[in-house]
Amino acid sequence: MNSFLRPGVPGTTSTAVATATLGRIPTQYRPISSHLAITPPVSVVIPAMNEAENLPYVFKTLPEWIHEVVLVDGNSTDDTVNVARELWPDVKVVKQAGKGKGDALISGFAACTGDIIVMVDADGSADGQEIVSYVSALVGGADFAKGSRFANGGGTDDMTPIRKLGNRMLCAVVNAKFGARYTDLCYGYNAFWRHCLDRITLDCTGFEIETLMNIRVVKAGLRVQEVPSHEYLRIHGVSNLSAVRDGLRVLRVILQEKGVRRRTASRRTPPLTLKAPRGEVS
Repeated sequence: MNSFLRPGVPGTTSTAVATATLGRIPTQYRPISSHLAITPPVSVVIPAMNEAENLPYVFKTLPEWIHEVVLVDGNSTDDTVNVARELWPDVKVVKQAGKGKGDALISGFAACTGDIIVMVDADGSADGQEIVSYVSALVGGADFAKGSRFANGGGTDDMTPIRKLGNRMLCAVVNAKFGARYTDLCYGYNAFWRHCLDRITLDCTGFEIETLMNIRVVKAGLRVQEVPSHEYLRIHGVSNLSAVRDGLRVLRVILQEKGVRRRTASRRTPPLTLKAPRGEVS
């Protein structure tokens, strides 16, 4: 796969740089800074329901060089869709037919056209400027870039002591059962190469989808790299997350998954099962 980071060449067009460097078919470069450019298109998936007040903060931090923004609207009753279109005129809006964050993400993944997919929450807790760190991890060799609030350089303003304890305990269970080395488990800021969807099955509808993905990428033998990330407080509104209810759902997912030795997991894991999104893309 022709996907890598390369220093930008001042005064040279992206096509000219690609032609001179590769000596073959010109490749579209996307400048990140004066010294950095990438070739793979990046899609950002944002599941949102009644987040009109938060979207200006979310979109403000998104880098201009990303390929597309896919907003999955969970039947919002406010002005979420119109605000998104005003902020990002080319936004791709997917009308969610089902319910739950997992269902929304699966619908969003199916609508993406980029080689890299980034998951970003719509409540303003994630800093879009961190996307470059995720992309760097992927083009540097990782298949799945997993955000961590507890890796060196990460942090959180939003977790209560009970949620931190629950996350730590669930993370320890996953590490012991599946041979992972995660420092964080229940966090929704992640990125991955689209080809990863051919190696894992996504078949849950709630917040537990983040844990399911973390487990199944390990079982599939994919290369995972944690990326330090800072989680900020939700700006407006109230979260639908329930520490007890969703914690139990996460635990159920962990217990239902069978531990598989990583050296054989890639041959045993079935391909992605995307439950056909019933929504419409506009």
